[in-house]
Amino acid sequence: MNNELAQRPGVGIFWMVVTGLCFVAVTALVKALGGRVPAAESAFLRYLLGLVFLIPMWPALRRAPMTPRLWKLFGLRGVVHSVGVAMWFYAMTRIPIAEVTALNYLNPVYVTILAVFFLGETLALRRILAICAALAGAVLILRPGFRELDPGHIAMLGTAFAFSISYLLAKIFSSEVNAAVVVSMLSVTVTIGLAPLAWTVWVWPTWWDLGILFCVACFATAGHYTMTLAFAAAPVTVTQPITFLQLVWSVAIGALFFGEPADPWVIAGGAVILSAVVFITWREAVLKRRVTPSLFETKH
Repeated sequence: MNNELAQRPGVGIFWMVVTGLCFVAVTALVKALGGRVPAAESAFLRYLLGLVFLIPMWPALRRAPMTPRLWKLFGLRGVVHSVGVAMWFYAMTRIPIAEVTALNYLNPVYVTILAVFFLGETLALRRILAICAALAGAVLILRPGFRELDPGHIAMLGTAFAFSISYLLAKIFSSEVNAAVVVSMLSVTVTIGLAPLAWTVWVWPTWWDLGILFCVACFATAGHYTMTLAFAAAPVTVTQPITFLQLVWSVAIGALFFGEPADPWVIAGGAVILSAVVFITWREAVLKRRVTPSLFETKH
C-alpha cells in the first residue's frame, strides 16, 4: 500500500493545493467579518452551523465504545480546542492574514516539543536544531523590540499551543475510536465549550454574517476532506512543502482585499518555520514514526 501511495505524488500535491485554498478562504472570510461579530461568538456560530455536516457520522458516533476515560479526554480536548479557536478568531480581527498564517506554522513544532513530555519521545540533535530554527522564524515574524506587539500576536502563539495539545490528545485516543468519532466529538464539545464564551459577548448577527460563517464551516469541512485525500494519495513528506503556498496566497489576499502590505519579514519567518517543520516530518518518516502532524491537522 505504501508503494502505491508513493506513486501518486501528483494527486497528493493537487489535493493539498486545494486544501490550502480552502483554509485560506476560511481565513479571508473570517477577516471579512471585520469584527462585526465578537470573536468568541463567531467561533461558536462557525461550529454550531458546521454541526450539519456531522449528520452522516451519527451512526458511527452512536456505536462508539465510550468509556469514562474517553469522555474525560474528549471533554478536555474540547475545552483546550475551544480556547484555541476563540483566540484564533480574535487574532484574525487584530493582525494581518499573513501573520496569522505564518504563526500557525508553529503548531507542528509545539507538538514535537510536547510529545517529549506526554508521549515519551526523544529529541535527537537534528530535531532540536530544527525546533530552534522554527522558533527563530517566529522571532523574525514578531520582531520583539523592533515593533510593538499586538495582543493578536500573543493570541496566535496561544492558539498554536492550544491546537498542539488538542492534537496530542487526539493522538492518544485515536487508536481506540475511529476518525468519524474523533471529528464528531471535537465539533460537539467545541460548540458546547464556546457557548458560554459567546453568551458573554453576544450580539445578534445579521443574515449576511450568518451566511459568511456558514461558508467558513463549508470551506473548513471541505479542507479537512481534501486533506484526507491528499494524505491517501501521497506521503506527508511530499505534501507538507506545498503548505508554503498558503502563506503566498494569504499575502496576496491581504494586499488585494484588505490593504495589508506584504511584509518580507513575515514571509521569511514563515519560510524558516515551514522548512523546519518539513525537516522534522522527513526525519520522522525516515525513522518510521508519525508524531508531528501536518500543518493542517491542527487546524480549526
